[in-house]
Amino acid sequence: MKIVVAIVQVPDTETRIVIGRDGRSIDETGVTWIVNPYDEYAAEEALKIKEAMGSGEVVAVTIGPERAAAALRTCLAMGADRALHLDDPAFEGSDALGLARILAAAVKEVGADLVLTGQYAVGTDNRQTGVMLAQLLDWPHVSVVTKLEVKEGSVVAHREIEGAHEVVEAPLPCVITAQKGLNEPRYASLKGIMAAKKKPIDKKNAAGLGLDPATIGSAGARIAIQKLELPPPKPAGKVFKDDVATAVKEVARLLHEEAKVI
Repeated sequence: MKIVVAIVQVPDTETRIVIGRDGRSIDETGVTWIVNPYDEYAAEEALKIKEAMGSGEVVAVTIGPERAAAALRTCLAMGADRALHLDDPAFEGSDALGLARILAAAVKEVGADLVLTGQYAVGTDNRQTGVMLAQLLDWPHVSVVTKLEVKEGSVVAHREIEGAHEVVEAPLPCVITAQKGLNEPRYASLKGIMAAKKKPIDKKNAAGLGLDPATIGSAGARIAIQKLELPPPKPAGKVFKDDVATAVKEVARLLHEEAKVI
């Protein structure tokens, strides 16, 4: 079985975000980049499936600039067999549909029985790319999966929905998006890290994937970011040092007169 894992590089959740000068992107100076946490679940699941079957190939794929190769190295260190870096200035500014078009072309190029990716990238919280990828491939998909069983010619996916647990069976090939709880991603071993440094990373651009530049990147985007803003700073908290009875009265007054919640 050949499994493609689509990953994306995102800022570490502990990184202090600064808005760039253009007001529409982040200032990448000093940003620590990591593999999207939800994509780590996808990568781990792909490796587990291969190990359980005793054979197969796991191919990590990402879209991004030169720095995104580090995310692929992480997947190779975890145990992925090879990696594909989709890097082209024409990809910049792609919306969810543009990203799905790029990935669909790559999946067709690589050939796959199963595609795994995270349910969304932290920061953008966009859950559309994986579903759009399935649509473009004309494959079934199951999203936000918390348990996955691979059978002969199909998969059984478990997912939590509001007030219930849902079990879905889908034929292969298909697209799965991973939710937290699917597994516990492994740490790369020192041996794996050293081996990953020696593994080549294939590269493809728009021309190599047979893509029309007018359908991807900023040129093909139907959604564009107009402005980014940081949340307003929270006001300082109030400390009440009076006796309990007086403090309770003051809290009630503030909730009524200032917060207007009672």
